[in-house]
Amino acid sequence: MGSGPNGLTAAIELQKAGVQTTLYEAESAIGGGARTAELTLPGFRHDVCSAIHPMAVCSPAFRSFPLGEHGLKWIHPPVQLAHPLDGGSAAMVLQDLDATCAQLGEDGGAYRRAVAFLAGRWLDLVPDLLAPPLHVPRSPALLARFGLLAMWPARTIAMRRFRTRAARALFAGIAAHAVMPLEETGSGAFAWVLAITAHAAGWPLPRGGAQSIANALASYFESLGGRIVVNTRIHSLKELGRASPILLDVTPKQLLEIAGDDLPDDFRVAMKRYRYGPGAFKIDWALSAPIPWRAGGCARAGTVHLGGTLDEIATAERMAIGGAAPADPMVLLTQPTQFDSSRAPAGGHIAWAYCHVPNGSTTDMTGRIEAQVERFAPGFRPLILARHVFTPAQLERHNANLVGGDVLGGAHTLRQLLFRPTRRLYRTPIKGVYLCSSSTPPGGGVHGMCGFHAARAALSDAGEL
Repeated sequence: MGSGPNGLTAAIELQKAGVQTTLYEAESAIGGGARTAELTLPGFRHDVCSAIHPMAVCSPAFRSFPLGEHGLKWIHPPVQLAHPLDGGSAAMVLQDLDATCAQLGEDGGAYRRAVAFLAGRWLDLVPDLLAPPLHVPRSPALLARFGLLAMWPARTIAMRRFRTRAARALFAGIAAHAVMPLEETGSGAFAWVLAITAHAAGWPLPRGGAQSIANALASYFESLGGRIVVNTRIHSLKELGRASPILLDVTPKQLLEIAGDDLPDDFRVAMKRYRYGPGAFKIDWALSAPIPWRAGGCARAGTVHLGGTLDEIATAERMAIGGAAPADPMVLLTQPTQFDSSRAPAGGHIAWAYCHVPNGSTTDMTGRIEAQVERFAPGFRPLILARHVFTPAQLERHNANLVGGDVLGGAHTLRQLLFRPTRRLYRTPIKGVYLCSSSTPPGGGVHGMCGFHAARAALSDAGEL
């Protein structure tokens, strides 16, 4: 139930194992967090949630599926990530490690020492990083080496490893994807995963938008004999009759709504205690021209981080997580039509951006986000033909899994990183019923691994593995 990347991946794994599978989707379009739609003007196709997919290209599940044969094409921008600074300069991450180190100047050597070896062995390490907790590592030495690199908070790593404000800001911007304070353990691990992935696999965008990922997964599933039913919202497990196994691509809140009466009291209490993280405030723009970046390298970047210095970014993230809408938010921006002209009419462009806000926040961040863009791209505002805004509440109405605007399926506390949503992980107390959403390990992101592991758990319990 649920046709996001995790639900689709789970359905594929069951169907591959010979379990005749039907996938139910409440909305009229499949994809969950991987959907594309004309949100602003006709012909301008925006990604509803995810836009750039570094974890998708190195996902063990996706790499085992012939998604290219089902229409998925990746576009790799010349610059994976740009981080402009006041004064017109920008720090950049390119897929080429040598080029990245060269433009980092005196911090290039420190950056190389951190990432070079792991980037070369990244596809050997990723299965362990995206595995359930407490598993037997495939590559123990590699995992230990990564652990030594990533054990410190992002702010500590930035201050100790790098000397320049550019490198420190660049690392802080990457760490902001963790949606946790940069002073907390775990934030550094998220930053290194994304930084190394940029060199090992890239930060690409799918041609045609995120919907292309969902469409390719769905096409492959149907080619195996699977069935997809849209416009069908499941309100109770009873509606599914005697089907088994049942895999639910939902968060704890929806599980309580669907199966609450069938769950034991202690498990219901655990589900109610599950914590959701900060929300997202997202804007999509239809533009009359490309964004006029002051730093030229930004025009060649698929992703641009707009937050200024390490201190500014740390403050903004700490505020959002602490319950206050930041005055100067850390803005994550993508500009797909710089590389994919199919996303807008001739001469037109789109851009996508969001910032972190408290869960369920009602603060209008439009002006603050656009001020950050204008700060590094003077003349941006006059290019806006139309905008579409998703507040946290609107994100949740569009996709029930985005509780309070949380796009990662739950807060990144240490407990919820290890045991998500409980020590049962994918299993529930109801025989044959499993969770396969981003509220299970390894958590948020378009990689399908939550669905993959949940399906494997179901097949194992049924004696099919």
